[in-house]
Amino acid sequence: MAFHPPAATPPGLWRRTPPAIFPAIMGLFGLGLAWRRAISAFGFTDAPGEAILGAVTLLFLFAAMAYTVKVLRRPKVLVEDLRILPGRAGVASAVLSVYLVSLTVMPYTPDLARVVLYAGLALHVLLVTVVIAVFATGPAAQRRVTPVWHLTFTGFIIAALAAVGLQSWGMALILFGLTAFMAAFIWAVSLEQIVREDVPPPLRPLLAIHLAPVALIGLVAAGMEFDAVAMGCGGVAALMLVWLVARAFWLTEAGFSALWGAFTFPLAATAALWLTLGGLWLWPGLAALVFATIVVPPIVWQVLRSWARGQLAIKTNAAIA
Repeated sequence: MAFHPPAATPPGLWRRTPPAIFPAIMGLFGLGLAWRRAISAFGFTDAPGEAILGAVTLLFLFAAMAYTVKVLRRPKVLVEDLRILPGRAGVASAVLSVYLVSLTVMPYTPDLARVVLYAGLALHVLLVTVVIAVFATGPAAQRRVTPVWHLTFTGFIIAALAAVGLQSWGMALILFGLTAFMAAFIWAVSLEQIVREDVPPPLRPLLAIHLAPVALIGLVAAGMEFDAVAMGCGGVAALMLVWLVARAFWLTEAGFSALWGAFTFPLAATAALWLTLGGLWLWPGLAALVFATIVVPPIVWQVLRSWARGQLAIKTNAAIA
């Protein structure tokens, strides 16, 4: 088999911006929001959380601008990115990060947060439409259920969390019900796949994504005072996190890659859930927050450094505009 070198990128700024940068950025958003939860739980100073959120908002806006420039150069590049798993995960994470921006600015300007939330919903509906079209026109293997489906189809639960913060209870309830049903479907299919066949080592970090919907459903349930559901999610998240930690060497057997960004947001979201539940979950929540604070920034740094060196686009096979 002949070796084909990577395609050369034409001159021009941001022609091959890799969407794989966004899962790590999403994790940094989650870390900042978890620190914000710690303020109400322990009375901590708000400086760490707000500093993280301010910095990651600027980072996200820069990354979003870079990717938007790429898409504007040649719009079909979006479809090409969505045909590969790292690209699909990255584009979905970019859209979900819009909801996280809404949550970030909400304490300061609720009106802006509402506008950002609606913008995120519009982008998310567009994303789902394009992804379904890609699945319909692509090979059958592309339609295989993966943890990345959570980002695309279950990610509306973050919009529900923002809706709770804005007291849009009807929107929150509808999104909560729809995403909980979709998450259950993806968990069921994925569990059957894990039992039936082994997961290739490079794709194992993606399994951590299964934790995020549990934590987010719990957070929305807590905000809507569905206390039994929230407590149940806290317990399920604990079992899943224990399994992930116990299988850490198995999950990371292939070595570091951009897919390690999948570890970041679920861990931070779990910490936020436990801190919100309080009571017996308070100290596990603090432990998870400390763990996330140790784990998330180095992963984000490695991903950003790989992007700056031009390696991330090649390693994740990002499309060229």
